[in-house]
Amino acid sequence: MDWKAIDREALEELIAEELAAATDEERALFARTAVTPSKWQLSPWGDLGGGFWVMAVMDDRALWYNDIEDGFNASCFIALGSIPSTEYRCNQDELRWALPALAGKLQGRFGPPKPVS
Repeated sequence: MDWKAIDREALEELIAEELAAATDEERALFARTAVTPSKWQLSPWGDLGGGFWVMAVMDDRALWYNDIEDGFNASCFIALGSIPSTEYRCNQDELRWALPALAGKLQGRFGPPKPVS
């Protein structure tokens, strides 16, 4: 199997499809936290594809798409543009399942807040 990184256009189409299946509350959360999709570093897993796409940020958490595993994830970060390797997630979650983690509503999922640069 030859893996190919998802491009921004395909990601935006996927996000639109996923948001169509989300609740009004989930769509509102995404709208409040959405950023222009950009690739963030998460070595070594994201190196081959130039990073992973981040599409929402809330406090010290980023919502990103793992195109290797085909799923949305939320992870803590310290500096914009980079997710620590200890925060790698390989969930195959739909966007609406990852949004509660972005909002910090999944207890025990994240450690204490980290400084954001």
